[in-house]
Amino acid sequence: MKVAITSTGDNLESKIDPRFGRCAFFVIYDTETKSTEFLLNPNKNASNGAGPASVQMVADKGAKKIVSGEFGMKIKSMLDGLEIQMIVIKDHQKSIQSIIDMLNNNN
Repeated sequence: MKVAITSTGDNLESKIDPRFGRCAFFVIYDTETKSTEFLLNPNKNASNGAGPASVQMVADKGAKKIVSGEFGMKIKSMLDGLEIQMIVIKDHQKSIQSIIDMLNNNN
């Protein structure tokens, strides 16, 4: 299963980005193959519509779960409609590697 994680940077030591639509990077992690892909978020500086555009981006990548610090109200209904699970992590100091480890331990 593919999981999108919001990230402040493009490596495993980067921290989770608390912003969904305007995060710096998305990490697409595949729990089956253990592959990791870092994608620059083209919606980061959008004047509006960053959230919906980011939902479409991660949905197109096949993500079934999204891990972020927070989600806006519009995003929640979109993700529900796409049957993509939201996972909120309030500890914004968590590294991408620690989130991947958590995902692997829960599968």
